[in-house]
Amino acid sequence: MDTTLRDGEQTANVSYTPIEKLQLARMLLADLEVDRIEVASTRVSAGEMESARAITKWARSARLIQRVEMLGYCDGRKSVDWICEAGGKVVNLLTKGSERHCLQQLGMQPAEHRARVAETIRYARLKRLTVNVYLEDWSNGVRDSFDYVFAMVQQLRELRVARVYLADTLGILSPDEVTRFVGLMTATFPVVDFEYHGHNDYGLATANCLAAIAAGARGVHTSVNGMGERAGNASLAEVVAAIHDHTDCTTGVREERLSSISNLVATFSGKEIAANTPIVGRDVYTQTAGIHADGDAKGDLYATRLAPNRFGGARRYALGKLSGKASLDQNLAQLGIVLPAEDRDLVLQRIVELGDRKHVVTPDDLPYIIADVQKTPDDQLVKIESWRVHVSSRETPEAEVAVAYKGLLEKAEATGDGGYDAFMNALRKAARALGIEIPALADYRVRIPPGGRTGALVETTITWQVEATSPRHGSGDSFTTLGVDSDQLAAAVIATEKMLNAVVSRRGGEPEKKPARERRRVEDGAARPRG
Repeated sequence: MDTTLRDGEQTANVSYTPIEKLQLARMLLADLEVDRIEVASTRVSAGEMESARAITKWARSARLIQRVEMLGYCDGRKSVDWICEAGGKVVNLLTKGSERHCLQQLGMQPAEHRARVAETIRYARLKRLTVNVYLEDWSNGVRDSFDYVFAMVQQLRELRVARVYLADTLGILSPDEVTRFVGLMTATFPVVDFEYHGHNDYGLATANCLAAIAAGARGVHTSVNGMGERAGNASLAEVVAAIHDHTDCTTGVREERLSSISNLVATFSGKEIAANTPIVGRDVYTQTAGIHADGDAKGDLYATRLAPNRFGGARRYALGKLSGKASLDQNLAQLGIVLPAEDRDLVLQRIVELGDRKHVVTPDDLPYIIADVQKTPDDQLVKIESWRVHVSSRETPEAEVAVAYKGLLEKAEATGDGGYDAFMNALRKAARALGIEIPALADYRVRIPPGGRTGALVETTITWQVEATSPRHGSGDSFTTLGVDSDQLAAAVIATEKMLNAVVSRRGGEPEKKPARERRRVEDGAARPRG
């Protein structure tokens, strides 16, 4: 049973809209095919009622209404009536599973609480609801007051509730304790359907679910991304994979859809999952060390049953300072790129350089790094030899640039509304003097990899519009250049330099117009002094 939409929504600062809850309910039941979902707590808010009604309306039309559950309280008729008004058919009744909670939180004697429980169950039956029962704080109750737990479960058995949920509400149990205490319950009440509801306060929720199954529990509770109170509930993806790989049991959950639901919950909740989260994390199918890539290439030596395609992912090979030729070759093969050995060495050298500066290169960046290092005479006719941009809060942005073209070097200075604008104004002056016509900037986009690191690699994509009025360019068109660097402005300069080369390459390397005056030849990278 997945409780993403009830217990999972108890994550701090998380609240789903009715339309988001409906979308997640559909995906959980119809796409992932989990057995049951818990979608609401009764009497919470008008929004909770709206969400519950939307889900039950859809579930009835899809003939899945008995697989939709709602949390209710021992409040006589109030919770039951709320569920009926919402269109529900199943109540998960919250009862006290420890004597301490019963005495101190409710202020009731155990017999009085059991009477309230029986009253609510009988009314729910009258309203034709299926009744499951939570034993809240059962983990403390079974350890400290088993007589109390025994009396409660004995009554629930006599009342013929459908299922009893054994809640480790505070996430205090170890796998050995789960085996012992769940085993005690299943041995004492062999005809009762017990399910284990675990929290992850010690990071043991998945292991505890496996222990509960081994001890005879007939169901376990999870939430997507382990969402829930404090450290959260047992993770759906982890539990499903662990059941399939480490027990004789199976589930009906479609593993290949786990990444999709994980991403959707992360988006709706605003709670990103860690990159190394088992099964669904961004990095868990990434090999970083070159020796791992080499081993995979020679026989999948580092593969396990947790294959990425099993969960809708793909194996990746990280590109950074630990990369070797095998890591690069794996990425090139996936992209369908074949490089001569000398070019491959240059690309690898550039990747390692970026890695030393703590920059991670993604496979998407690889084609641009290849283009960046493959500087043949034909595609590197123009070079921005140097540039400087000064920006401050109290001064107008200033820039100076030096551009080399066919042995000539032209320098220029300018101001602008921003750093890049000042750079472009200076570049236009230098380019005009060299007979290069700068196309109009049509679009400027910056992409920073997920994670928000200030030192992340920056990808700047610029679209340039060639003027349609120019007879050399016919009806006019546009093209895009891209720059990759750790500095956003430097990435833009790289993209701009590629634009200059694209412009002169289109016209065969000849100037758009004759330079206004003679230029001094460049020798050893510097202009000769003017005589």
